[in-house]
Amino acid sequence: MQGLELPSDPNLIVGIERVDDAGVYKLTEELALIHTVDFFTPIVDDPYWFGQIAAANALSDVYAMGGKPLTAMNIVCFPVRDLGIEVLQEVLRGGLEKLKEAGVVLVGGHSVEDQEMKYGLAVIGLVHPNRVIRNQGARPGDLLVLTKPIGTGVVSTAIKAQLAGEETVRRVTLLMAELNRKASEAMVEVGVSACTDVTGFGLLGHACEMVDGTAVGLRIYASRVPFLEEALEWASMGLLPGGAYRNREYRKHMVSNEGVEEVVFDLLFDPQTSGGLLIAVPKEREERLMGLLEEKGVKASVIGEFTSDHPSRVRVLP
Repeated sequence: MQGLELPSDPNLIVGIERVDDAGVYKLTEELALIHTVDFFTPIVDDPYWFGQIAAANALSDVYAMGGKPLTAMNIVCFPVRDLGIEVLQEVLRGGLEKLKEAGVVLVGGHSVEDQEMKYGLAVIGLVHPNRVIRNQGARPGDLLVLTKPIGTGVVSTAIKAQLAGEETVRRVTLLMAELNRKASEAMVEVGVSACTDVTGFGLLGHACEMVDGTAVGLRIYASRVPFLEEALEWASMGLLPGGAYRNREYRKHMVSNEGVEEVVFDLLFDPQTSGGLLIAVPKEREERLMGLLEEKGVKASVIGEFTSDHPSRVRVLP
């Protein structure tokens, strides 16, 4: 948006002046709206599950900011001459069932004819103006928690290349379709310093957003990061999506590899679809957060810590 004059409003809590997960607008002293939108091309062959994953991904930004999604509108691009209408119906059915699971009301949408199918949602959520969780705000000593394993970009690439077996496809599909609702509820109850969700910029790309331009830095321990086993295997064979290399190039001035195997370092830039939450939690609240996440069935890992030693930089250690 460089060079454009952005409108200002005293009720705009979070706008597009910096990279955050969604926009937030205050309506009253007790209520603010979270606005977000996301859509993309199919990453799995099954249209129903594509709809589920796309919906979960679109809702994730609201969860990352500590909000509760309320309403959604479908966004559809569809090659009506090439694909039967039954395919579109399955995509929409998958999305609608995920919205029902989240307690979100579908209020409409818009479709256009396109050469390639795309689907997603525009979502509005609710949050208290004083309880918005942004992607910056971590303090030295805070710990970094990740709530889903890394590697869905590599596995999606393998699926497109027809290298993935049925069990792998099923397991990774369910992982991407899983809502971040329970993890969000846990962090809101405990009280955390910052949060973002891990999506297209990869784990390290979104970790960089948490410290970029701030007085804090971040140490991430690669051995603590949960990876999909298949992703490590395929990445070792060179099966990495192009986005991983672009993510690494874009953040090379901020990230240092300090003894981590190169294939693992590359995987930390793997673009994720509907990834987990990346949460900065004060050290004294870490035990309660991890316990609450476990109670809710969320498999989370403490993968790093924030520090004042190297501000605006991310060090990756074994």
